[in-house]
Amino acid sequence: MIGTQSPVTIGWENIPKVEGGPIKQFVFTWFQPTVLFALIAFWYYAPNSIAKTSTAIGIGIGFKVLLMGLEWVNPRYESWRLTWKELVTDLFYVGLGYTLLRMVDQYIGSDVIIENIQQSMHWDKFAWFIGLPLLVQALMISLIFDFGQYWMHRAMHNWYPLWLPHSVHHYITQLNINKGAVGNPVELFLIGIGIGGLFDFVPRAALLAGAIGLAIGTYQHINVRFNSPRWWRFLFNTTEHHSLHHSQDYEATRSNYSNTYIFIDRIFGTCIDGEAELLGMEGGRRMAIREQMTYPFTEGWKTIKERFGQRPAAVPAE
Repeated sequence: MIGTQSPVTIGWENIPKVEGGPIKQFVFTWFQPTVLFALIAFWYYAPNSIAKTSTAIGIGIGFKVLLMGLEWVNPRYESWRLTWKELVTDLFYVGLGYTLLRMVDQYIGSDVIIENIQQSMHWDKFAWFIGLPLLVQALMISLIFDFGQYWMHRAMHNWYPLWLPHSVHHYITQLNINKGAVGNPVELFLIGIGIGGLFDFVPRAALLAGAIGLAIGTYQHINVRFNSPRWWRFLFNTTEHHSLHHSQDYEATRSNYSNTYIFIDRIFGTCIDGEAELLGMEGGRRMAIREQMTYPFTEGWKTIKERFGQRPAAVPAE
C-alpha cells in the first residue's frame, strides 16, 4: 500500500496547479516544451564553429542558473527553499562531477571498457547508425542511455551491494536544481555507465542528445511548480514523479526509475503519477558530506560482520 509510511499525493487530478494570472499560467505551462524545442533547433542548425562541447557546457550552466531563479519565483514547496548550507553542499558535488568523476571516467568509464572489449574480441561498432538522420541518431542515443539507466537504477533498489552507494542519494530532504549531483561517488559513477560506446554517431548527434536530456531530465530535481502539458507528463519524467521516488514512503520509492522517459516505467509497470513533499530516509534525516562519502563502506562492513562474524559457541548439553 502506497502512502502508509508517509503522506503522498496520487493522481494528476490531485496535484496543485500554478496559482496566478494568465501570463504566469501561460509561462509555467509552456516553458518546458519551449526550451526543449528551442534547444533541438539550436543544435540542429547551429554552425560547426559553435556546435561544440564547450558551448554545451555553457548552455547547461546558464540553464541551471535560470532554473535556480525560477525556484525563487515559483517554488513548488516552501519547505524545499534553498539555504546556504544546502547550496554549499550541492556545489561541492557539482564540482566533484566536473573534476574527479570526469577524470575517473576517462580511464575506467563504460566507453573505455567497451573499446577495450571491442579491440580484444575484434568487434566493430554499429557504424551504419551514422547514416541515419541527425535527430534520429540523437533520439537513439538518448533512449539507449535512459533504457540502461532505468535498469541500473532499478537494480540499485533491488540488490543490496548496489543499494548501499545509491542509498546516500535518498537521504536528500528536498529537491532543487543541483540535487541530482548529490550522492556517493561510487553511485555517481555507476549511474553514468552506458552502452553508447558500441555505436558510432556523429558528434553533433551526441550534443543534441545531451541537450534533450538537459531539457527533460533536469526537472527531476527542481523546486518549481509547473502546469506540465498532459503529453509531457505522459512521456517524460517530472519533478512530481521523482518526488515520489524520493518520498519517505518505502513503496512509493520503488517507482519512477527512468531518468528522462517515464514511458519506460509505464511499459514495465513501475510508473506512479503523483508527488510528495516529505522526502528522505529515517524520517528525513539530513546526511553530512563526510557520512555520504563513507556510508556505503561502513554499512557494508557492518553487514558483513553481522552475517559472517563469529557466532557464539554452542553450549554442550548436560
